[in-house]
Amino acid sequence: MALVLTATVAGCSTLPGNGPDGADFAARAVVNEVLRYEVVDVNPFVVSVLSRRLPDSLLGTFGDYRAPIDPRIGIGDTVSITIWEAAAGGLFSAPLVTDRFTTGSKSATIPEQVVGRDGALSVPFAGRLRVVNQTVDQVQRQIERALDGKAIQPQVLVSVVRPISKSVTITGEVASGARIPLTVKGDRLMDIIATAGGIRVPVNETFIQLSRGGRTARVAMSRVVADPRQNIFMRPDDVVTLVRDPQKVVFYGATGRNAEAAFEADQMSLAEGLAKAGGLLDNRADPAGVFVLRFEQPSVMRKLKPESPLLKGDSLVPVVYRIDMRDPNGFFLAQGFPLFNRDVLYVSNSPSTELVKVLQLFSNVVAPTAVGASIYTRVR
Repeated sequence: MALVLTATVAGCSTLPGNGPDGADFAARAVVNEVLRYEVVDVNPFVVSVLSRRLPDSLLGTFGDYRAPIDPRIGIGDTVSITIWEAAAGGLFSAPLVTDRFTTGSKSATIPEQVVGRDGALSVPFAGRLRVVNQTVDQVQRQIERALDGKAIQPQVLVSVVRPISKSVTITGEVASGARIPLTVKGDRLMDIIATAGGIRVPVNETFIQLSRGGRTARVAMSRVVADPRQNIFMRPDDVVTLVRDPQKVVFYGATGRNAEAAFEADQMSLAEGLAKAGGLLDNRADPAGVFVLRFEQPSVMRKLKPESPLLKGDSLVPVVYRIDMRDPNGFFLAQGFPLFNRDVLYVSNSPSTELVKVLQLFSNVVAPTAVGASIYTRVR
C-alpha cells in the first residue's frame, strides 16, 4: 500500500492540468539564462502607471492644432483656366461684328489640363508656366503678366477642378472607398468617413488606422466618437483604413467560463473581466494566482522595470501581471487595473487541487485492491 501511495505521489507532476500554476510563471521566466518575459506583481504603483497608459492616439501621434490645408496647386491636379479681355477682337475674344448689335464674346476657356510632373501648365501665347506649390491667386497673376501686351487687359480665373494632390484615400469597411479631395475649409477624420458613405460594421467592432508619412496609428472608432479631440484634421496623402476587429479579452484557467469576451465599452477593468469570466471556481482556483498576460508598451515598462533586458527600442515587452486576490485590497486593485485588447486573463489551479487529484488517483488505484481483499476475506 505504501508503495502504491509513493508511486502515486511521484506521478503528481504528470497529472493533467489546464495550465501553469502560480509558481511556474516565476520559475520559468528565465530559461537557459535568457529572460523570456517579465513578472510584475500588481500594487498601487503599478495600477497608477497603467491607468495613465494611453492606447494609440491619433491626437498624440499626429497632433491636430494646425490650420486647414493651404490651397496650393500640386502635381496631378486638374486645372481649368478662363481668360477675359476688356474688348472684342483680342487673342481670346471674338472679333467685333459691326453689322450686328452684339459685340462678341470677350472670354475663352482653355480645356482642362493636368499639372504635369514638371509642375507646369501650358497657356496659349504665354507658354509653359510653372504653377506647382502656388495658390490660385498667384497663378492668375502670373498668367496675366505673361499675357500683358499680347491680350487686351487680360483678366484670368483659375479653378482647380480635381485637386488630386490634396486628397485622402479611404478604404476598408466603408460604404464606398475613394480618394476624397480636401476642401479649403479643412476636413476632419469623421468628415472623410461620412463622405465615403459611412461604415458597414458596428462602431464598437471597428478600428481606424491612419497612415501619414512614415507613421501609423490605430485606434478604436468608438474612442474617436467618444473623444472629439481624436477627430483630427486630415492632411494630403493620408490613408485611412477601417478594419473590423472587435476588442476582446481571453479568459482561461480556473474560471467559470473559458472563452473570449468582447468589450462592451471603451475600457474594461480586471474586476469586470473576472465577472465576465464567471469568477473564480471555488473548488479549483488559486486566489493568489490571477494573472494578466500582455505585450506591454515599452514606455510603460520603462516606468515599471527600467532595468529590464527585454527593453529594446520600441519593441513590445511580454509581461505577466500577477495579482493576489486573497488580500481584500486586491479587489480594489482589480477595479483600477485596466484590461486592453487581446489580453489573456488566466487563473491557475490551487495547489490543493493537485492534492485532490492525487487522492482521487490513489483512491482509483486502491479501491480495486480493497474490494479484492474484502472478497478474499469473505471467501475464507
